[in-house]
Order: sequence, then C-alpha cells, then structure tokens
Amino acid sequence: MVETLQSFEPATGALLWEGPCHDVDQEVERAAAGWAPWAGQPIAFRVETLRRFANVVRGKEEALADRIARETGKPLWEARTEVAAVINKVEISINAYSERTGQRSLEGALGERQNIRHKPHGVMAVLGPYNFPAHLPNGHIVPALIAGNAVVFKPSEKTPATAELLVACYHEAGVPEDVVRLVIGGPDQGKALVEHPLVDGVLFTGSARTGIAINQALAAQPQKIVALEMGGNNPILLWDTPDLASAAALITQSAFLSAGQRCTCARRLIVKDSLATPVLTELKKLTARLIIDHPHADPAPFMGPLIDNQAADALGEGFLALMERGGRPIVHQKRPQADRPFLSPAIIDMTQASERPDSEYFGPLLQVVRVGDFDEAIRECNATRYGLSASLLGGSPEQYDQFWTQIKAGIINWNRPTNGAPSTAPFGGVGHSGNHRPSAYYAADYCAYPVASTEDEHLRGAITTGLAPVDTSGMGD
Repeated sequence: MVETLQSFEPATGALLWEGPCHDVDQEVERAAAGWAPWAGQPIAFRVETLRRFANVVRGKEEALADRIARETGKPLWEARTEVAAVINKVEISINAYSERTGQRSLEGALGERQNIRHKPHGVMAVLGPYNFPAHLPNGHIVPALIAGNAVVFKPSEKTPATAELLVACYHEAGVPEDVVRLVIGGPDQGKALVEHPLVDGVLFTGSARTGIAINQALAAQPQKIVALEMGGNNPILLWDTPDLASAAALITQSAFLSAGQRCTCARRLIVKDSLATPVLTELKKLTARLIIDHPHADPAPFMGPLIDNQAADALGEGFLALMERGGRPIVHQKRPQADRPFLSPAIIDMTQASERPDSEYFGPLLQVVRVGDFDEAIRECNATRYGLSASLLGGSPEQYDQFWTQIKAGIINWNRPTNGAPSTAPFGGVGHSGNHRPSAYYAADYCAYPVASTEDEHLRGAITTGLAPVDTSGMGD
C-alpha cells in the first residue's frame, strides 16, 4: 500500500493537496543517471536554461504566491516577496558562480599552463523547510544546477504542494526531468535520502536538531559535502537612542515578521535597564495594532497563523514553561481560535528568571532581559550555543565596533532588524546555527569543488638528480 501525504491550509484547515509518497531509491537513481549529461553541457547552456526558469516563474507569479500563502499561512503580500526572491536568485547565482567558482589560468615556462577550474559534485540532496518553501530550497537548487549537479529535492512534509509547483517550473523551463527530482514524504524519506550511497552532497535548511542528526549520520562519510542552515536564539540589543518609536518598529519586525517563523527572527531583546520601561510601552502599543488574519484578508495582515496546531501548541507550552521559571508576562499570548494556529505576539520579561532556556521558540514570542552596562549586554547576547543573527539598535560607532567584534554570529547588523538578509551576501551562522558553509551568494562554494591542473601540450620528462651513471662496460668494442 502506497503511503500518502496531505497538506492543509493553516488558516482554514481546508485540505489543499494530497499525493503519494515517493520512492527514494527510484528518484536518486534517475538523478544519478541524468547528472553527467547535464554537467557536460556548456555553462552558457545551463545559465540560459535557468534564465528560462526565472521567466516561467514570472509567468506563474500569482499562482505560486497564492499557493505559498495558502500552504504556509503567510500573508499574500509576503508570499509575493518570496516569489520575487525565487526569480532574482537566478541572476544572483549566475554572478556568484562567475565570481566565486570561475576559471583562472596562469602561463608557465615552455607553454605550461596552471589552471583552476571547478567541477560539480554529482547528485545533491536538497532538504527544504516549511517557512520559505520556495525561496530557501531554490537558494540551493539554482546554484547547484548552474554548477552542473543533479538535484533530488525533498520538501518539508508540511509544504509539498508548493514544492510540486516549483519543480514543475524547472521542468517547463527545460531542466531535464532526470536532473531535478522531487521526493514527497516525511522523516523516513528524508533519512533515506541523506544516507543514500548515490547522493554526493546534502544541502539542508531547518532546525538545529535535524541538522545535527544529519551531521552525525554522515560523520563517517567525508566524501559527501554537507551544508547546514539551522536556527537561532537571536539577540537584538537596544542601547542609547532617543528614537524609541523606531526602535519598537525594528524590534517588532525582528521578532514577529512571518509570525516569528524565520530562523533570523529575534528571540531575545537585551535592553539597557533605563530604556526598558519606555521601549516596552512602545512595543505594547505597536503589537496591539498588528493585524493577524488569513493570508488573503483585506486589509492585509501583518502576520498570519503558525504552520499548524502542533506548532502553536508547542509555543503555548513554551510560554508557560518560561513563566514557571520566573518569567513575567508583559504581553500575554492569545489564541483567538482554539482549533486554528493563530497566535498573537507575546513578550515576557526573563530578567529575574531562575533559568533562561537556550531554545529557539519558533513563533511570535520575545523574551526580554534588562542589563546595566554594555559589557553585560554583550555577555547576555552571547549566552547561547547558536550564532545566526544579531542586531544592535542605538549606541555609538565605538559600541557597534565592540558589538561587531565580540558577538558570535554570521549576520551582525546595526540599526536594522535581525531578519531580511540580502541574497547578494553570504547567509549562515556558527555554533548550532550552521557548519561554516553559508548560503545565498556563497552557495556557489559548496555546489562545486576546485580542481588544480598543470597542463602542457607536449610530453616532457627527465630525471636530473639521484641517478647512478650509466654502465657502459658491457657495451660492444
């Protein structure tokens, strides 16, 4: 009996999509058979094929945005920005491939050449998340295809409908069907894909727990390239500034955009004690005005629901657990519909708590910690095993220099939110946030490997040192 998977709209509970789970062996074997001819095509051919993909997506922009909005619950306006990122990724990846993995050649003596070129790995497994079900896997797939790899894409089991439409766009653009394969399924299919002997690389975006499990599963297989994009317990630090209204807007955007379901969302507000009361007053006023509604609502909502009831239940339990540790609620979490995963933003003061769990609460939940001096603020920001994103609001140029130097993170901002990183820059973290293989513009680095070649059109060889004299005593008279 073939196992099936279903996808439901978070905002309404309606069934959006249903389909069978896929056979991992079959999909990987097709990709393994297809990648060599694709890699053998000129780079110009692969580039033009991906440009056609961008045009195909452009022609289906509204349909893809609608599917993303329905399947994830994010507002339609935000889903449209995700589709735009899918389109823009193509030209960004073309430039990155040329800049970071282009060919270089040096001329040596007697016509000898020293070349550096890059080769694709082969079959790349791409495991995508549910929060950006098109943009984030596409951020791996496009550079992998440009480099000459084949891709087997397993989306989150919570967003298969978006993945199906995305893969159809690759095929419509002329990417051979064997070169991009789709694996629909759950954790069992994901595990089988990661460990498949014909898979040459694993490109993952998701939780730290799953990423660490992948890393452990492949610890004895150094032949596989592994790039891990994981979560964060990200700090946003508020220091001396008179503009608390702007600070509150940036904190709100950092903590609650996408219903807090971005790996770069701020989870902790570290605030100078003298600013805590006035900025929290501004935050309470602003969060009370945020519209929370279904994706197609009018007026447009700031945020929609979480991905499902399980995620909303877990965040509610997390809020209660923080209260049990001594957290003092500033803005209580509300769930207006018990059977749907809509949650209002919640803020809780953890300054006097008996314990501050180093956890990524993946939703609209912001913890507050008051501090007395800047050095203490830096220590509090770094009190995490994660290291993805951090931001300083206010402060002097000298304090930002200290912040930038001492904070352990892959994305460090000043007077900007913690989220919304540009695709023209590297994207990744340290610690439990990543394994030093940033994506976005630097995805080209892990989609191809460098090959050094010394080449000469003429065969020349001689050994000039360490040879015994030629023995001529036995030669004829």
